[in-house]
Amino acid sequence: MTTKVSSVSFRIDAGIKDQADRLFAELGLNMTTAFNIFLRQSIREGGLPFAVTTSIPNDTTVAAMLEAKGMLSNPSIQRFNVEDALVELKP
Repeated sequence: MTTKVSSVSFRIDAGIKDQADRLFAELGLNMTTAFNIFLRQSIREGGLPFAVTTSIPNDTTVAAMLEAKGMLSNPSIQRFNVEDALVELKP
């Protein structure tokens, strides 16, 4: 059975396209395959396959995220797994 193919053309910021190309290449995809995945998933979901919101993290949240990122990159900070943390919390 032969599948009909249709072309789609749209404009996008060159920097965004370059970033997406690099990301998709890391995933072993090209732009066409990535968009086909997006479209098929949108059809399955009956809408966008992710939440679209206008919420922007407030200053406190941004500061917490930056602090967490810094902590993750600092090897001198003691780390606990969940079990160890629970043991530390017990009296």
